[in-house]
Amino acid sequence: MNRILLLLFFFSTLLTNAQIVGKVTDAKGEPLAFVNIYLQETYTGTTSNDDGNFELNISEIGEYQIVFQYLGFKTVTKRITVNSLPYILNCTMEEESVSLDTVVIDASEDPAYRIIRETIARRKINLDKISEYKADFYSRGVWRVEDLPEKIFGQEVGDLDGQLDSTRTGIIYLSETISEIAYQKPDDFRENIIASKVSGNDNGFSFNSARDANFSFYENTTDLNAAIVSPIAASALSYYNYKLDGVFYEGTKLINKIKVSPKRPKDRVWEGFIYIVEDDWQLYGVELSTTGQAIQVPMVTKLLFKQNFKYDPENDFWIKLSQTIDFGFSFFGFNGDGRFIAVYSNYDFTPKFSSKEFTNEVLTFEAEANKKDSLFWKGTRPVPLTDEELNDYIKKDSIQVLRKSETYLDSIDQKNNRFKILDPITGYSYANTHDKWRLSYNGPFPKINFNTVQGWNGGAGLSYFSWKDENQTNWFAANLNATYGIAEDRVRFTGSVVKNFNRTNRLRIGLYGGSAVTQFNAAQPISELINTVSTLFFERNYMKVYELNYVGGSYSQELFNGLRIATNLNYEERAPLFNNTDYVTIPNDDVSYTSNNPLAPNDFTNVGILEHSIFKSSITANITFGQKYMTYPDGKYNLGNDKYPSLSLRFENGLGSSIDDYNFSQISARLRQRITTGNKGEFSYNLKGGTFFNGDNISFVDYQHFNGNQTRIGTSSRYTNVFNLLPYYDLSTNKSYFEGHLEHDFRGWILGKIPGINQLNFNLVAGAHFLSIDGKKPYSEVSLGIDNLGWGKYRFLRLDYVKSYYNGGSDGAFIFGIKFLNFLD
Repeated sequence: MNRILLLLFFFSTLLTNAQIVGKVTDAKGEPLAFVNIYLQETYTGTTSNDDGNFELNISEIGEYQIVFQYLGFKTVTKRITVNSLPYILNCTMEEESVSLDTVVIDASEDPAYRIIRETIARRKINLDKISEYKADFYSRGVWRVEDLPEKIFGQEVGDLDGQLDSTRTGIIYLSETISEIAYQKPDDFRENIIASKVSGNDNGFSFNSARDANFSFYENTTDLNAAIVSPIAASALSYYNYKLDGVFYEGTKLINKIKVSPKRPKDRVWEGFIYIVEDDWQLYGVELSTTGQAIQVPMVTKLLFKQNFKYDPENDFWIKLSQTIDFGFSFFGFNGDGRFIAVYSNYDFTPKFSSKEFTNEVLTFEAEANKKDSLFWKGTRPVPLTDEELNDYIKKDSIQVLRKSETYLDSIDQKNNRFKILDPITGYSYANTHDKWRLSYNGPFPKINFNTVQGWNGGAGLSYFSWKDENQTNWFAANLNATYGIAEDRVRFTGSVVKNFNRTNRLRIGLYGGSAVTQFNAAQPISELINTVSTLFFERNYMKVYELNYVGGSYSQELFNGLRIATNLNYEERAPLFNNTDYVTIPNDDVSYTSNNPLAPNDFTNVGILEHSIFKSSITANITFGQKYMTYPDGKYNLGNDKYPSLSLRFENGLGSSIDDYNFSQISARLRQRITTGNKGEFSYNLKGGTFFNGDNISFVDYQHFNGNQTRIGTSSRYTNVFNLLPYYDLSTNKSYFEGHLEHDFRGWILGKIPGINQLNFNLVAGAHFLSIDGKKPYSEVSLGIDNLGWGKYRFLRLDYVKSYYNGGSDGAFIFGIKFLNFLD
């Protein structure tokens, strides 16, 4: 039945559009995918799909010259007279016979090096040659999985909402966009999406965009998580070997086909072929691949880029017509592949932009962009769907109404709401998807942990979540949690309610309250899991806590682009706590537990704070300078701006305390940024400073605490907010302070060049950290480490050697980083 629907759909839409249609094959009759087909001397064109089929939209009958261009094949130009539509035009293309006969071979050097040097010398000129343009843009993204397991880590995967066939194979994502783009150098860019389509979701909006597809090999590097050095970068000769594979002619233009291979296979590099136009020293095409290891995304098994260019005699430049990115992936039982297609057409290189043409808004959607019908898409998309893709649309669109029905949603909920034997420990959820709400029970596992105040402790809770719209932009959440500590023999309750109004300015208000055992440093620097291990097995109870009984409210909102504010107002009652257990799994005669007093760890009698109450308020302004953003119909998505840092300003106030001396004010600021340095890695900095007013005798709770680390275990992906050898509370202050963190991840720039070591795909990381308090002698650290440690696809480890300097002394230690631990707490 589906095949009959497929054929009926294809022929009915074919006959209702003005098109030249056909199929492109090689000499053996095999289909050729992603051949550029365009009207000669225009940018009106299309691209063949995986099956070799194409559709070229024209508006009237008459004479046309149709050009078929494909890397590795001879360009074909067909002159046709169209008397009626649709017009069927098939094309057979022959492989290009590249030749070295006309090339003078220099025994000392391959002739490819001369061509590459000329191209590198012209790289920046070619990059800057086109200063501005408008164009039409089309993109399509497809993800497929193969033989997906029924369970992963014991959890049922299901059929992914009907996307898998009986072999558990199928398309899990198919999406298209049609848009208008505009560019002005150096980096102004704007995209207006006219049409957006997501298979199986008539209310969905594609995340394919021209901005994400904007890759230029004229740039020194291509940013694909890691910076991959271009074969024509300024420093390319240090990274690549080149070999002239042959030459051929495109009209009167001589095209050089050059094989590119890395000097060091584990460098952040490409391999494959680039096609360079003689004398123009511009790209005619690229066929380059890299690996998941190179971009440091181990789940990627392959990554292949193809770009095709067309000569524009008016601008004397070769213009990109199409781009395909093929990839494969494998991770935790998910195996599959995908492809992203980008097609550029209707270039206008004299757009005459006004001074107000470009803003920080880089992407918008036209009204009803996701409501275009199949006839619109059939007549507009430049790359026809494959049979598989067309069938996916038909199947998913036909069952979409069913899957949104109350009967279907209730049946799915009934299946998912079944109670399982381990649910009392791991948790349970009951959902009513049609009415848009979910009630969950959060089990005690894996939150069971140990500390010397509560002993073994854990908890359970209830949470409620409801939403108003399909994309969950307007939602309400509530939760109630209970924790119990065996040694303390006390149950504590906490709860909160939060309302999020939209995804545009993200207006959010909340109320919360309860009783909790919390660390003196509100940043919670010690992981509960790490503290449990450190305490039970090494008798080092670093975590220091106090009792907090509180009630409060919060408000946050983006006032305008780049400025977000957040406020909190709390009433708090604080009280000291004492150790209630000396239990240890592996006793150590040379070490014993310390007290719960952070100011005097060996004093088990006196308290670190006095019991008191206080009203605490804060207001924080987060400023992102030059923030770029995308406006979707369901919300605003901020992109930041790599050129500028982000600034946070905070005012904190304590008043109405039951102890008068505890009232205070503090102002503070933070400046942070990540700077990509091309193939040399990424530099990050985080600078913070502040000062207290009337803070001489305040409670230790309200001191400025700094994130130290005595466990020698790191839990973050970068160390730009922690001093890895600083005891947690030794330098806490109620005076003026300044701290700075600098870190540079070389991403293989150094280790990738060392024979043997470069096979391991490690990253060298260097860091420096500085802390000054009220003008006294500073505390500082320097570090050198290796990141991206692990096995195969699983690289979650890091090892650093850190040296600290303070008061004329120094210390050194290794820090073992386990980057996924922060997700487990």
